[in-house]
Amino acid sequence: MKRIEFLSCPMDVATMDESVEWIRSRIERRQFTQHVVVNVAKLVHLQKDLKLAESVRACDMINIDGMGVVWGARLMGFSVPERVTGVDLFENLLQMAEERSLPIFLLGATDAVVTRTAEIVAERYPKLQIAGFHHGYFWNDEAQVVEKIGNSGARLLFVAITSPSKENFINRWKDLLRVDFVMGVGGTFDVVAGKVRRAPRWMQRSGLEWAFRVLQEPRRMWKRYLVTNCQFAMMLLKIRLASIFHRTVDEHGK
Repeated sequence: MKRIEFLSCPMDVATMDESVEWIRSRIERRQFTQHVVVNVAKLVHLQKDLKLAESVRACDMINIDGMGVVWGARLMGFSVPERVTGVDLFENLLQMAEERSLPIFLLGATDAVVTRTAEIVAERYPKLQIAGFHHGYFWNDEAQVVEKIGNSGARLLFVAITSPSKENFINRWKDLLRVDFVMGVGGTFDVVAGKVRRAPRWMQRSGLEWAFRVLQEPRRMWKRYLVTNCQFAMMLLKIRLASIFHRTVDEHGK
């Protein structure tokens, strides 16, 4: 697995198949794996949120989610084969877990959404063992929820809570979760449960998935994407200008 450093954030350059295989091999060796995906918003926030940056850096695998990050990394000269989206990786790992009899635990979203997610997952993967599930509004009782996960026998844990809460929760409790793999999946349960629709494939490929999210949830999403996308563009521009400046200085120095 090749790791790069882009905008002060480590990232693993891998395809979906490579990611699933790497995770599978670590789970089978009982080697704990803390996983995260980074998109434009998260990349922007961790520039100033030191706790989030620490939680991301603590991860064993950091996949690139979001075409903006893919394009930005390529613009800076990195070879990135594709994006590995959290929701697609989630589905691939469920299939892998079913095939290898690895129990899972679902944590996050509202009680109704996580319950519906568990029902749909059970329908799609009838042989998959769902060790348990719990909603994401447990902040006054974190230790008890962690104990529930640890006693469930789950090997894979999926945490559907917003950033930076999920990254910090995972990093804070990782030694007590007693799972082999833990991954933050953001709004994936909302998608699986049918509360939120995914963008059409052409919008995903074109890097316009964020626009589709804004159309579905304008009040909640417009400011987040407008601000972070503009900040990300400015970060890239500064790097490009600095690169041009240093190259010009070097040429004149010769």
